[in-house]
This record gives sequence, structure tokens and C-alpha cells, in this order.
Amino acid sequence: MKAEIIISGFGGQGVLSMGKILAYSGLMEDKEVTWMPAYGPEQRGGTANVTVIVSDERISSPILSKYDIAIVLNQPSLDKFLPKIKPGGILIYDSYGIINKPERDDINIYCIDAMDKAAEMKNSKVFNMIVLGGLLQVAPVVSDKGVEKALYKTLPERHHALIPLNMEAIKAGREIIKKI
Repeated sequence: MKAEIIISGFGGQGVLSMGKILAYSGLMEDKEVTWMPAYGPEQRGGTANVTVIVSDERISSPILSKYDIAIVLNQPSLDKFLPKIKPGGILIYDSYGIINKPERDDINIYCIDAMDKAAEMKNSKVFNMIVLGGLLQVAPVVSDKGVEKALYKTLPERHHALIPLNMEAIKAGREIIKKI
């Protein structure tokens, strides 16, 4: 198993954190991983993306031009990465940030209303974990147990009390993602 993933959106949406948690989850499951962030100097409000590769075998290079999975959280990200998804690949997008709906008939397209679900859960900070849950529903590259271990590893100890909320957000994301 090898999954080459791009996660992209605006700074402040938890894009880099989502990638970091995904990468650490792979490490917790003894997989080979790469995590390569890219962001502008603006950070919050600017564009940000992260490439994550999770594999059972050695990874030859962290640099990719095509992706198995793209998670896009705004229109500029969709415009940039939609053409770079391999045929048969997966696109996941949050409907809140997309104006022009994606159109490709050679990939699997999923929509997740993560922004709405985060508002319903009364915590905008779980938005990225809802999206991660959607990813894990359609492409189980890591397990929930691996994610939970990764949260304990990546979050400062003072935030460990929030881990059950994050796991609840992952569960919610699994439930609300839908194929288009």
C-alpha cells in the first residue's frame, strides 16, 4: 500500500496539522512516511499545502507531480490540484470553500460538509479532524488507533484533554462524507 496525498487550503484551516497527524499516524503503525509542507509568508489566510506519502515500503522521493488523493479546502487549491490527481484517484473537498464544483469522470469525487459539521459541534478547530475522518472513511491509509496515538505524540500535553473531541470529529467526518 502506498498513498500519495496532497492537502491544500488557506492557512489557518489546519492543513499542515492534518498532514502532520496523518504522517505521525503512519509512523505509529510502522509505515514509511514523508511530510513536506509548503506555505506562503502570510500563513493564516495565505495558501498552504502539504504532501504526505504513507507506504508499506521505502519511499524513493517526497517530490510528487501527480497524486493518488487530493484534499482541497478552497477554490484556488481545487484549480491547482484537480488536474494533478492520477486517473482512478480520489478528490475530497469541503463544499464551503468551493465555488465551481469539480468535474472529472476518471476520478472518485467526494464532498464533505466539514465546516458545517464543525459549526454544529460548536468548535471550528475540529474542522481539519472532520476532514481527516472523511479521508479515512474512503481511503483507510491509517487506523483510528494510529491517529489517536499520533495526537498524543503531536499535541502538547496541556491539550491532551481535547483528544476525545478530536476522535469524535474523526467519527463525524466518517459519517458525513458523500460520493458525488
